[in-house]
Amino acid sequence: MPPVRPGAGAVTLHDVAAAAGVSLMTASRALRTPEVVSAATREKVMQAVAQTGYIPNLLAGGLKSRRSMTVAALVPVISVPQFLPTIQVLTEQLDRAGYQVLLGQTGYDHAREEALLNTMIGRRVDGIVVAGLLQHGDTARRLARLGVPVVETWDMTERPLDTVVGFSHVQVGAAVAGHFMARGWTRVGLATGGDQRAGQRRAGFLSVIGKDVPTAVTEVPAGVPHGRRALSTLLAQAPDLRAVFCSSDGMAEGVLTEALARGLRVPEDLAVIGFGGAEFSAFLHPSLSTVHIDGAEIGRRAADVLIARGRGEASGPAIVDIGFQLVLRGSTGDAA
Repeated sequence: MPPVRPGAGAVTLHDVAAAAGVSLMTASRALRTPEVVSAATREKVMQAVAQTGYIPNLLAGGLKSRRSMTVAALVPVISVPQFLPTIQVLTEQLDRAGYQVLLGQTGYDHAREEALLNTMIGRRVDGIVVAGLLQHGDTARRLARLGVPVVETWDMTERPLDTVVGFSHVQVGAAVAGHFMARGWTRVGLATGGDQRAGQRRAGFLSVIGKDVPTAVTEVPAGVPHGRRALSTLLAQAPDLRAVFCSSDGMAEGVLTEALARGLRVPEDLAVIGFGGAEFSAFLHPSLSTVHIDGAEIGRRAADVLIARGRGEASGPAIVDIGFQLVLRGSTGDAA
């Protein structure tokens, strides 16, 4: 087979057919429906593909079928542990159904989210999964007009753009506050990120506590350094602080670290609870109490919705509340 000249432009199926010594139709069949050609012909065509570096134009095929077999998944930050199970299961479920996932990172920035969504729409994705709600901006209205299936996740609303799979952050905050109240802890504080969902948890927490409390607000995503600084801020406001609710397990780890560095005993002097249910939370010392969210189930339910819609089938209820679980461990004195 004669080599294809570098720099001669994009390699086409015509080049593959010429290199394999077969017709254009035969080359096309060998790649699209290999079972209808002989093994020898299939081998020649695949050798030609390898030699020429040919990459099939999936978009061209998608224009005919009006399906790209791709799904866009947007998360605030890829490195945040709580989102990883959702993305992993979503990708695995969609892969088994023949879809590929295009992953985007919004950085908690609505303008960046809009730009990413517009790019994904331009690529004719067959569905969109987003961590959060899309009830703002022109892009949400555009998605509704185009009829692109959208699954909003990791949040809850009575009026989803299409389908929502998640839980109430307000109820999470209220549940943690209820636990603090049940333990008799009234000198409590919040170490929280400045994003919208953390704000909802803060609102739920304060609604049960019934008063404002010392609060340290940090940038997002918040990790160990933010947690250490947050506890320093809280103790400056309230030296007799008894318990802290953190908006992430990473921040809670930082609060634990700062408390121990100051000689505070956890949980005897200071109780700490995080959010997200990160795997590492069970292995800290003391083990970290947290609010567990079944991120894998969110990914599974979101994938089921998109696969059903792709088949033209009913996708179930528009609102799927998976709930949450308070996992109480050593940092609140609820487990050894």
